[in-house]
Parts: sequence; structure tokens; C-alpha cells
Amino acid sequence: MTRILVLGGEGKTGRPIAERLREKGHEVRMGSRSAAIPFDWRDASGWPAVLEGVEAVYIAYQPDLAVPGSDDDIRRFSRLAAEAGVTRLVLLSGRGEDAAEVSEEAMKEAGIAWTVLRGSWFFQNFSEGLFAEPILAGELVLPSATVREPFVDTRDIADVAVAALTEEGHAGKTYELTGPRLMTFREATAEFSAAGGRAVTYTPVTIDAYAAMLRDAQMPEDVIWLVTYLFGSVLDGRNEALTHDIERVLGRPPRDFADFARDVAETGFWRT
Repeated sequence: MTRILVLGGEGKTGRPIAERLREKGHEVRMGSRSAAIPFDWRDASGWPAVLEGVEAVYIAYQPDLAVPGSDDDIRRFSRLAAEAGVTRLVLLSGRGEDAAEVSEEAMKEAGIAWTVLRGSWFFQNFSEGLFAEPILAGELVLPSATVREPFVDTRDIADVAVAALTEEGHAGKTYELTGPRLMTFREATAEFSAAGGRAVTYTPVTIDAYAAMLRDAQMPEDVIWLVTYLFGSVLDGRNEALTHDIERVLGRPPRDFADFARDVAETGFWRT
């Protein structure tokens, strides 16, 4: 049994990772502000305690590796992890995010085995978080109309992360994780709503208009900055390509968006 720290353990990827690790018999230490041993990216004084006795760490940085200063946090945390005896780090990164790559390099400086998982937009953005409420209200407004994204299921990310945390052969690897097809946000919205039997209108707007909408909804300024950065910089077509990394690691193809949409419909999401 290995003790594994899962940072962001209550998040979209952290939850399924923790579940799978426990199923495999590993001891999981959850890294969150509400955990038994609290962890907060803004308070480095608590980092040594959460690293004590840990052999491997899954790192999901909040709010995103694109945020200025994230590389300093990753560098400091990774060095502390090495000093604490951690032997393996697995970092969730952003596909096509230049700023995230700076944090990847900062992690590698610690000199211990590492694996980078570069993810695309999650399927689960449609059922959780920022997109869920507008979808249930019947209209999703976003500043993207024609760019195609290789949306990926967080359950696939979790399976790859668990492999990287517990199996040999993944050290020093950077995996680009995509779903099996490219879709626009409009296409994904239509398919998601069709599975639930409820029409959802997709409305593209300018980035400035979208930022104003978020501000009117009293979203925090750091969230507004991050979302507008992702839509304004990363969502420019640079990620319009599929990879086979999920299949290479897991020996099976990635989950398809249609299957995800049906799974969500069966949970009662549309009756909320």
C-alpha cells in the first residue's frame, strides 16, 4: 500500500482519482482546505505537514497554472516534496497553455520522477461548474463559435493519473490527453442537450461581452481573468488535433462525449 497525496481532491479530476486509488488499496491523503490535514496553495506553512509520509503526489493547481506566480508555487512545493521523500509527482497541466509549461519545468527542477498530464476542456464542464447553471437555464453563452476542441472525460484523466502514480513506465513522460473527436462548443452543447431531451440555445458573444456578463453575475475577478484568458488565447485552434495517449496508457480508447452525455442524463441532472 502506498500513501498518495491528491491535491485538489474535491475537484473534477481529484475525486475520481481518489476513488480509484482507494479501490486499488492505496492510502489516500486528500489535499484541500477542509481535509484532516489542511492544504492551501496560499499558505505554504501547511505544506510540510501534508507531505509527511507521502510517496507520490497528484498536483492539480488552483485556480489554474496560467495564473501569474503559479510556477513559483509549483517550484516551492516540488522541492518540499523531494525533501520529504516523495518519489513521484504527477502534474495536471493545460494543453496548449504556454504559461502552464513554465510550471511544468518548475516541477521538474525538484529532481524526482515526474509525469505531466496535459488536458483539454473537460466533458464535465457541461455538467458541473461554470457551464451547468446556464445549460439548465436553457442558454449557454460563450465567446467561441467555430474552433473545435478535443474535449476529454475527467474519468479518463483520472485513469491515466492513477497509472502514472502507481505503475512503472510513466516517469519523464508528457501525455496530451484528448477525447476521440473534435467538437465545437456549439456541437457539444447540442449533443449534451439532446441526450437530456431539453433544448439549449448556444449563443456566441465577444470576449468583452462575456467578461461583462460574468461581472454582472458577480463572478470573482480572478475567475473572469482566467476564463477570458483561456477563451481569448488558448482557444485559437492550436489544440485542433487528437492524440492517442489515453489509449497508449490504458489500452482502450477514450470515452466519447455521447456516452458522457447519456451518463449525465441518467443521473437526473436535467431534473435539477
